[in-house]
Amino acid sequence: MFFQQLVNGFTLGGVYALIALGYTMVYGILGLINFAHGEVYMIGAYLGIIFLAFFTAIGLTAANFPLAFILTILLTVIFCSAYGFTMEKTAYRPLRHAPRLSPFISAIGVSIFLQNYVMLTQGATDKVFPDFFEAQGFKLMGASITYVQFLIICVSILLMFALHLFVMRTKLGKAIRAVAQDKVMASLVGINMDWIISITFIIGSGLAAVAGVMVATYYGLVNYSMGYIVGIKAFTAAVLGGIGSIPGAMVGGFILGIVESLSAGYISSEYKDAYAFILLILILLIKPSGLFGSSAGDKV
Repeated sequence: MFFQQLVNGFTLGGVYALIALGYTMVYGILGLINFAHGEVYMIGAYLGIIFLAFFTAIGLTAANFPLAFILTILLTVIFCSAYGFTMEKTAYRPLRHAPRLSPFISAIGVSIFLQNYVMLTQGATDKVFPDFFEAQGFKLMGASITYVQFLIICVSILLMFALHLFVMRTKLGKAIRAVAQDKVMASLVGINMDWIISITFIIGSGLAAVAGVMVATYYGLVNYSMGYIVGIKAFTAAVLGGIGSIPGAMVGGFILGIVESLSAGYISSEYKDAYAFILLILILLIKPSGLFGSSAGDKV
């Protein structure tokens, strides 16, 4: 049972980590907690249904399902990245020099707007995500691992390491780190700060889109309010790891997923959503800077 719960925890943790990266990147570069980030994840899940339905209608899923699924993820990432870019451009950029409370209120407003926008356009009832993956898998150390779980864990880890390499090894990644360290100096050496901040929102939204499609595939249901609670948990993961730190968001996401899964398995699943908040309170009391908060030299 322990290893089975561990697998379930890694599956959840991978999703939380992908979303937490968006929180931590935006906070690292703007000092802003983007509470509308969970809604981008929710929109990603809905877009996954829409694109898969389209590919089913034209017969692509029957002819070549892997290609249809990859195209679904790519299109969802593009659309959600556009949402993230538009959100930064319209809701946060005009308030960049305003008091810190103003963008915070704007983030809450965007979150409420996006929830109602999806509810009005897609309906308030749950939508069923097509079950193209058969509930089959394989055994490992006594635990049953479905193909969807295996896919979520692998894709999450690959994307996280790809992001880490992008930030640490590429010229654009260095520019992002420079803006996070000192915006004035970065502007003086010719870095386009507006463009770098937009890139940060685009990347974070793209990762949330992948998480949305993966979770919808895993649970089979999507709802317009699904982004709220998962967004809070991903924020908890970012705080746990040390908000502003990419490695911290990765570790925090997996720790939160494992704690939630083990607690649900050995204590009670009825309070599974409460464990994240208990963990958040504990980390704020014991180490407010998070696990990597004080030692991480590179923010973003």
